[in-house]
Amino acid sequence: MSTPIWETQLYMGKWQPADGPQAPVTEPATGEVLAKVQTATAADVDRATRIANDAQRHWAELPFDQKAEILRRAAALLKERAEEINRWNTRECGSIGPKAEWELQATYEQAQMAAALPMQPSGQIFPSSLPRRRNYWKRVPIGTVGVIAPWNFPILLAMRSVFPALAMGNCVILKPAPDSAVCGGTLMAEILEAAGVPEGVFHVLPGGADVGESLVQHPEIKMISFTGSSAVGERIGETCGRMLKKCALELGGNNAMVILDDADLEAAASSAAWGAFLHQGQICMQAGRHLVHRSVAERYLEKLAERAGRLVAGDPWQQQVHLGPLINESQARRVEEIVVRSVEMGAQVVAGGQRNGNFFDATVLAGVTPQMPAFAEEIFGPVAPITLFDSDEEAIDLVNASPYGLAAAIHSASTERAQRLAERLRVGMVHINDQTVNNEFQVPFGGMGRSGTSGRFGGPANLEEFTTTQWVSVMEQGIQYPF
Repeated sequence: MSTPIWETQLYMGKWQPADGPQAPVTEPATGEVLAKVQTATAADVDRATRIANDAQRHWAELPFDQKAEILRRAAALLKERAEEINRWNTRECGSIGPKAEWELQATYEQAQMAAALPMQPSGQIFPSSLPRRRNYWKRVPIGTVGVIAPWNFPILLAMRSVFPALAMGNCVILKPAPDSAVCGGTLMAEILEAAGVPEGVFHVLPGGADVGESLVQHPEIKMISFTGSSAVGERIGETCGRMLKKCALELGGNNAMVILDDADLEAAASSAAWGAFLHQGQICMQAGRHLVHRSVAERYLEKLAERAGRLVAGDPWQQQVHLGPLINESQARRVEEIVVRSVEMGAQVVAGGQRNGNFFDATVLAGVTPQMPAFAEEIFGPVAPITLFDSDEEAIDLVNASPYGLAAAIHSASTERAQRLAERLRVGMVHINDQTVNNEFQVPFGGMGRSGTSGRFGGPANLEEFTTTQWVSVMEQGIQYPF
């Protein structure tokens, strides 16, 4: 088998030799080194930026139907190469097969949606106080956009920015996470190159924090789209604010499942298990806090623990499992520490609680109070902490006690009651009689507080997010002013 080009070259508008080091691609389930990937340096960021800026005007001027056709070809190629992409998602990121398949389908939908963006209205006409003046207000490309993507849904969460940014006439430099540089980066370079994206328009620069910092700090990169931790997002937002650079931040979450006293407990437990344990809980919208009315808590706990006990953790490449590995040892140790510290403070392990290398059993904790790490911290692992409440007011206070504000779910027989409660929650997304891990490509997505800067991705939000605006006034003949 020939060596993949991305082991020795970077995609900077086209495949090019690079001087940065190679990095190993490690399988989290086994520790096996699957391949190597060429990484970038700060000098590569500068070089890619200059190439992108030179290419951007010609890309922006390409007729809308030609941009749309390229994005539709990219969507088709995602399907054609599904087996290969899903294999890398499973082995590189620890995704179980159904998760990898769902992510690829969602990315395909993102590409199709982005293909429709270039044909949308590009502005408005406003009246003028001068009869002979015409006022045009239009969206225009930003320029070069830097996209810094995470490892948990590496394809979807990269391309939900890349596709619409390209559709709106921008060039893009993508920095995939080091743990997912192949499926979330180099394979996407191959897809877009084969789809016909012109040379210089799209770039993929794998690397660590130094590459991301170079992207954020570069004065000629006019926007940063970042998905990742709140701590890093806050630093990026601070830098972009100082540089007057546009940024979109989709950050962490400590999302609440609220189970009211009239809830259908079987449905609630099913939603809770999905929300808490899908992809080993490594999702920003994970159901990380389970707030349960005291009168139904015992039955809810029993049903959720039963579901957790049926879930099997293991190597998703070698066997059919429900939970794959956590992404690396550091993350596995962190989840274990949160559970151990919470138990030391009085929480009880009702199901799971065991770590085996990078694998962690689906875990249910009872007796969790707001002072415990399992309540206060974003766990990012397969742990469902249960906290009791006695009234709707107390439930609202518990949800809003977190500085995060991404998603929440409310279970109740009364949708009117649930909607009244939802109106008082400081979160960007609320799902009634459902779970917290919801994504629909046509609906704006995002959070409040430490979870990000509101609904910035999806549907009409993309038109605003990946453009800036320009006012052009036109008069056929000049007029005389007082001086």
